[in-house]
Amino acid sequence: MNKIKVSAVSYANTYPFIYGLEISSIRKKIILQKDYPSLCARNLAEDKVDIGLVPITMIPKLDFYEIVSEYCIGANKEVRSVILVSNSPLEKIKRIYLDYQSGTSVNLVKILAMHYWDINVRWLPTTEGFENNIKNKQDGAVLIGDRCFAAEKRFPYRYDLADEWRKFTGLPFVFAAWVANKQIDRDFKKTFDSALKYGINHLDKVINYFANNRLPEGVDLKIYLTTNIDYHLDDKKLKAMELFFQYLEDL
Repeated sequence: MNKIKVSAVSYANTYPFIYGLEISSIRKKIILQKDYPSLCARNLAEDKVDIGLVPITMIPKLDFYEIVSEYCIGANKEVRSVILVSNSPLEKIKRIYLDYQSGTSVNLVKILAMHYWDINVRWLPTTEGFENNIKNKQDGAVLIGDRCFAAEKRFPYRYDLADEWRKFTGLPFVFAAWVANKQIDRDFKKTFDSALKYGINHLDKVINYFANNRLPEGVDLKIYLTTNIDYHLDDKKLKAMELFFQYLEDL
């Protein structure tokens, strides 16, 4: 049997997924690689992997897709690790730098700017290390992942994009889902989901497993994984995804 190639995001919010996949029996059936979100999306689109934990903004672009898991990277309120930071309040921002590691968050901030915040800004591409160069009074930046924990203390203004979406729509948000670009065997999907579930249900083991991957001082990983991240792809999140896809058409 050929192994299934799986691309997973390598941020703290995916630790339960990574743990479940690496310690369960499915490890023998997969080739697991860890990337940042936009690279996961590219690998899936270019058929370099079979399954990816991809930003949901990629889903409508695929010729064929199947959501293969009941789990996702989502948030019901503040997610904390997907933020807009700035040196001025929203109404005074003129330029926003867009995190090169992201796809969904980049489109989410554009939707919020157009339909909720009612601001008109210049959107600027970025490269590695850009978050250290946001110094102009009228500049803001979209950041995702573990870098947010340090950046949130450096800027006078911080807007949590999941919570802003909730205020706008009354719905949770889904940042990434497990998506395949081809038909996947039903038994494999069940085993795959069981591995993910095991990680989610054993957070103390997860935290111990990743003890050397230190987050900034003051960040309680267990609180973050249980309070800010919600892993269940329930009906409200599916509804939120459909609404997000509708807004994508306006961009």
